[in-house]
Amino acid sequence: MTAAQRLPFWHPVSLIATWFGSGLLPKVPGTWGSLAAIPFGMGIAVLGGPWVLLTASFCAYGLGVWASAVYARSLGVEDPGAVVIDEVAGMWLALVPVALDLPSYVLAFFFFRFFDVVKVWPANIAERRLKGGWGIMTDDMIAGAYAAAATYAVHRLIGL
Repeated sequence: MTAAQRLPFWHPVSLIATWFGSGLLPKVPGTWGSLAAIPFGMGIAVLGGPWVLLTASFCAYGLGVWASAVYARSLGVEDPGAVVIDEVAGMWLALVPVALDLPSYVLAFFFFRFFDVVKVWPANIAERRLKGGWGIMTDDMIAGAYAAAATYAVHRLIGL
């Protein structure tokens, strides 16, 4: 697509890919997207519990594969920084094993951001080898799984 074919902000693909514009905030879009995911994740967990949050994470992943691919194509960029639906899906996955309290959410957030930035195996492989929406989304789900495991381990060790 050419620049003339870019999607407007209000387009459903843009809203999903940028998580309602949080990915368009300056400097650190991944951090903004992760932070923007937390209130929604908390609401899902309060209303439905951890299994519903887990399901929502995988639904966001599936929707994100599609939306991020369409959004990236519309910009002509392989992995636009503004796409943060991957952070939403991964952050929700990181929140699955934690209690509904602020220290747990802060811990999960920091673990998720760490694993998202560091790209521990196999996230680094997924980021390099998978193309389109699959590549944009999958490394963040791996980071979310690592963050969930690390957060759960801290809970077990120190009893948060």
